[in-house]
Formats: sequence, structure tokens, C-alpha cells
Amino acid sequence: MKLFRAAFFALMLLAPVACSKHEAARETRAVTVTGVVVDTVKAANLPEQLEVTGTVRSRTAAVVSPRVPGMIAVLKVKEGDRVKKGALLAVLDARENLANADAAGSATEEAKRAVDEAVARKNLAVTQFERYKNLFKSDVVSRQEFEVKETEKELALQGVARAQARLKQAQEQAKSAGAMADYTRMTAPIAGIITARTADLGATVFPGQPVFTLEDESGYQLELAVPESAVAKVRPGTPVTVTLDAVAGTVATTIAEIVPSADPASRTFTAKVPLAMKGLKSGMFGKGAIPVGAAVERISVAKKSIVERGAITYLWVIDSANIARLRIVKTGRSSADLTEITSGIAAGEKIAVSGLDKLLEGAKVE
Repeated sequence: MKLFRAAFFALMLLAPVACSKHEAARETRAVTVTGVVVDTVKAANLPEQLEVTGTVRSRTAAVVSPRVPGMIAVLKVKEGDRVKKGALLAVLDARENLANADAAGSATEEAKRAVDEAVARKNLAVTQFERYKNLFKSDVVSRQEFEVKETEKELALQGVARAQARLKQAQEQAKSAGAMADYTRMTAPIAGIITARTADLGATVFPGQPVFTLEDESGYQLELAVPESAVAKVRPGTPVTVTLDAVAGTVATTIAEIVPSADPASRTFTAKVPLAMKGLKSGMFGKGAIPVGAAVERISVAKKSIVERGAITYLWVIDSANIARLRIVKTGRSSADLTEITSGIAAGEKIAVSGLDKLLEGAKVE
């Protein structure tokens, strides 16, 4: 019995020692992660930038409106259709215009016949005048008879002139009526894509009412809203870095034009920036970073190394023992692929720039 108690107390004394060794061994077996690229934080020169937002628009657009009132009798296109220049978009039922065109055409034909008749009378009057002229020289007819034929000839010549003037007037009226009749056909003024259609088949439209909007797909631009306080620092030729949410990546370009008048509602000027990116559509949201000051050395990291969880921004910092630690940082301005870190990290420290999804707090990076 005494031997059993001694053995029991010996086991009780050795148990804590064994547990502490087991826990220490477990702590030393930290998770090891491979395939993570580590880089050293450096200070980079980032210019003082103005970040503004804008909207993508086609550089060439056209709004098609009817020139005469009427009902849409034929509708050829819908949103998204691509059309060539001169393509038929719609036909209006404007019967009065068509009737006027027909009447003008009939009046022109009647005027042509009147000219033919006047010319025939003129030819007859000239022939009779020449005959009577010879007879008058031979004293066969009296002077009075000769003068009557001479007057008839002059009247016939004037009749031809009047008939020709009426024909010209009828032809001009026919052109006008024909143009009004052609206005019942709505055609595409440019080649492009139909981005809007505001009327359907059977709808009655009026002159000046927008019915179709066409946009040329060959060129787009980003229209940035530059605040009036900064417009003095921005001019055509100023470089700008454009970022579009709907299109991956950024593009470096320059401002082509600045509208000289400000929007009184937003107190901004519009800066037009040409874009050569694929997949652009009008109405896309975009951002532009415009340098407005000298470059200053700042701590910057690659954008892909930043981790965002909610409203908090982190970096995976790799310490001297190659252990990954998640650290809260504060970001500043961005430029191309770099983002400024205003606090939370120092130059010379190491951070993970790829393979971030593999990392865990306290993991060892190899």
C-alpha cells in the first residue's frame, strides 16, 4: 500500500511536466506556407494628384428627330442595332405631305405643256411675221396688217418667257414638296449603334422630338468633372491616368479638350480625355488621376498586396523570423499600380505581394 501511494504521487508530479512539454511542442509546430512572394517596402516618388470622376461618352453622337409631324407607320430598328449612314430608321404616315408632293408634280407637268404650247405659238407668230414682212416690202399688205403680225410675234415671245418662268416656279415648288415628302423617311445621319429609341410603332411624333440616338463606336472619351478650384492647373495636353470599373486595368493618356464654360449646378469644368480601350460603352463610370503638383517621396506598395476587410485596410507583414502578421495600415493617393501608405508600415519592412489567400496569422513563410 505504501508502494502504491509513492507511485501515485510520483505520477502526479510528472504529469504537469509532460503536459507543458506537449503544449510547447504543439506551439513550435507553426503552419508553414509556401508559394508566397515577399517584397521589401520602398519609398517611391508619387506626384500630387487630383482625382476626379467622369462618364464615358462617344466622341460622335447624333439625335434623330422628325422634321414633319406624323404617325410612325414603319419602324426598322431597336436599341442595340448597328446601322450604316443613310440607313432607313422609320417611316412616318404624313399623307398631307405626300399629297402636296403629288400635286406639285402634276403642276410641273402642266407647266411643261404650257411652255410647249407657248413655243409653238411663238414659232407660228415668227413665221407669219416673216411672211408679212416680205409681203409688206412688195406692197401686197398694208402697214397696219404688218404691224399686227409684228405685235403678235412680240406677244408670243413674251408668252414663252412667262410660261418658262411658271415652269421654273412649279419645279421649285415640286422640289420643296418632294423634300417635305422625303422628311417622312427618317434615316441615319452617321454610321453607329442605336443607343436609345423613345417612340414605338404607331406613336405620333412632332418636329424636334428626339426619337433615335446614334453613337459612333469608333471613338470614345471620358468626360471628367474638374472642380473650378483646380481648373487653372489643368489644360489640354496634361497627362491623366484613367481607371474604369467595368474595364480591367488603367490607361495613361492626356486631356484633349476642356470645355470653357462651367456647369452652374456642380461648379465643374468638363475635361475630355480620348480613350483607346476595348469594350467601352457610353455611360460607364470612370476615374482620372491628374498630376497637379511636384512629385514627393512617399511609402508606396503594390495595389495587389493590400487586403480590405470591411472598412479596414491591412498588409501581410513578414517579420525577421519569416512569420506572417496582419497589420492595419492607412492608405493615401494611388498612381497606376502603386498605393501610398500614410501610416502603419515603414520603408525596409517586408510584405507579401502575392499568394495572400494562403496566409494565416502566425504562419511561417518559406
